[in-house]
Amino acid sequence: MNKRTLHITEFDRSRLLELIAVVREYGTQGRVDLGALADELRKAETVASKEIPPNVVTMNSKVLLRDLDTDETMTFTLVFPKDANIDTGAISVLAPIGTAILGYSTGDVIEWKVPSRVRKIRIEEILYQPEAAGDYHL
Repeated sequence: MNKRTLHITEFDRSRLLELIAVVREYGTQGRVDLGALADELRKAETVASKEIPPNVVTMNSKVLLRDLDTDETMTFTLVFPKDANIDTGAISVLAPIGTAILGYSTGDVIEWKVPSRVRKIRIEEILYQPEAAGDYHL
């Protein structure tokens, strides 16, 4: 992954730490997805919801991504696991691509490891960010 600063809102950090704690409490220690998310949270700079830049991927953001190897574009909404539905483009923050894009900004290139290779994904555009729209409760 690139070396840019990750940003996360206090609200998202709180809810994501609670998610990690609840999942671990129910006997699912050692899950790679939880460890990856916890690592990203440790690296992120925490800011108030009203201070998050509008070009940063936050929870419930709708983003346009581009696969730099294939030039294919994908649109996803980053959601909590209970709301994930690939058919509607709602991707869980615990999915590798979900964890990978959280906190990064428009223009950032993310290296996403898949079984056969490393994909390079660029965040092309934030189509909707709750904080930028004044939806601080999402």
